[in-house]
Amino acid sequence: MLITAAVVERRSGEFRLEALELDDPRPDEVLVKLVATGICQTDLHARDGYFDMPYPAVYGHEGAGVVAALGSAVTGLKPGDPVVISFPWCGHCDYCRDGRRAYCARGRALKSGGGRADGTPTLRRGGVAIAGAFFQQSSFATHALAPARAVVRVRADAPLALLGPLGCGLQTGAGAVFNVMRPQSGHSFAVFGAGAVGLAGLMAARIAGCDPIIAVDIRENRLDLARALGATQVIDNRRPDALARLRDLSGGGVDFALETSAEPAVLRQAIDGLRPCGTAVLVGSARRGVEAAFEMSALQQGRTVRGVIQGDSRPDALIPRLVDLFMEGRFPIDRLITFYDFADINRAAADAVAGTTVKPVLRLPQ
Repeated sequence: MLITAAVVERRSGEFRLEALELDDPRPDEVLVKLVATGICQTDLHARDGYFDMPYPAVYGHEGAGVVAALGSAVTGLKPGDPVVISFPWCGHCDYCRDGRRAYCARGRALKSGGGRADGTPTLRRGGVAIAGAFFQQSSFATHALAPARAVVRVRADAPLALLGPLGCGLQTGAGAVFNVMRPQSGHSFAVFGAGAVGLAGLMAARIAGCDPIIAVDIRENRLDLARALGATQVIDNRRPDALARLRDLSGGGVDFALETSAEPAVLRQAIDGLRPCGTAVLVGSARRGVEAAFEMSALQQGRTVRGVIQGDSRPDALIPRLVDLFMEGRFPIDRLITFYDFADINRAAADAVAGTTVKPVLRLPQ
């Protein structure tokens, strides 16, 4: 079928809306007519050459829409169902069989290989294949093909245009808290980086009853939003005494720290800001080769430092839970989102980089 998609021709190039040919769904695939899609930092990293995906390419991996067509082997979905598309996983490796889908042995290839799991393309321009299937969806388009296992049906009374970011960024932050940290009421929590991922983690910490909840960032607008969403204290990380301030506010250190920036110096702060037996979780995505340093003695007091992908989540369980929390008014993702028309994708990307927008979401033409 003929669709409209945002194509990037070269490294760090602009997004250009073009007509492309999208394959019909194979037996295990779902065709989704997209309503909206979030822009994630990972999309911009891909545009800028962080991955091995060739150009020209179509990105996007936080799509939400309605099922338009189903492959012959797909069960549990029907045309018209509202859905969120999440991350891909092979279903066959040790990690997938153990329920650790986010750590799928083929995960990176499925996300940025430029085609289906078997390498075949999903998108063509003038009959010539171009790279797509980013995170097995390429949702910067009016329609997307996705493996059925990555498509999550959501409740029909929820505002679908808001839900796409649950497929990646918001799931990552909230899942890091709910699935990995699992704090109890009264545990202390700090988030380093009050962007969409960090604020999702902060809202999850508030739901869990953490106290204090401390947000650390360098942008006043994000610190203000963090306070509005449940931070009991905020710290401007441009201050030279930011770490000392964190320790003072938390009585010597926090039980849990969520690091979202992937900056080595900030990861060091997150580790150094832990109390004995505290846990620091890294969810920020750094380029290969970036190294961080910390004192080995910090770990000898029972501290844990670990990385987390996609919130260590099972999307079919976590995404509906987050939607329910949103509908109850306890996980107000609408406070994070700024909508842009699809044609304004370059402005949305620029605003995301500048930090003026927390979570840009593109509305697709209907």
